[in-house]
Amino acid sequence: MKVDLFIIYICCFLLWHLEALAHGGGLNKEGCHNNRKTGDYHCHREKKSSIDEVSSKKQEFIVGSASVTDGDTIRIGKIRIRLYGIDAPESSQKCKIDGKEWGCGSEATQALIKIIGQKVVSCNRKGVDRYKRVIGVCRVDTIDLNAWMVINGWAVAYRRYSRDYVLDEQKAKESKKGIWQGHFTMPWIWRRR
Repeated sequence: MKVDLFIIYICCFLLWHLEALAHGGGLNKEGCHNNRKTGDYHCHREKKSSIDEVSSKKQEFIVGSASVTDGDTIRIGKIRIRLYGIDAPESSQKCKIDGKEWGCGSEATQALIKIIGQKVVSCNRKGVDRYKRVIGVCRVDTIDLNAWMVINGWAVAYRRYSRDYVLDEQKAKESKKGIWQGHFTMPWIWRRR
């Protein structure tokens, strides 16, 4: 009699879990697996985000104290960030006003240092460039740093990658601000030389 009850108990247990047995296969650490019959991938418990997914979500916005590398590049912690859609004169680049050279590249760098000051910078990640720098639109309080650099004449719209700052560049040029006070070589041409 006890053997009959045991067999009945086993049969009920198996019938109860028939759905799980019907598509067999071990569960991975998220409680998911492929259904052998249909090939579908599904989970039996809530899937946890992988470390990479969590990291990429956290990295969508990069926030912190920034150090300025040059007029279009900053660093927050160990992350180098290239300001999206703009190109500033290189730190060692020279421009001319009335035939005299001046350090427009170092002044562009100083302008970015000054506007950031000791404030927290928040960057919206838009991608990664070939040098493994994050490409981002960065802000201090309500100031879009990318636009600020262009509208104040310390960078130009980098049309090769974006047209977002073309109107800001036109305003700076008309007002003869920053590098537009005199003559300069576009930063991408200066770098090629």
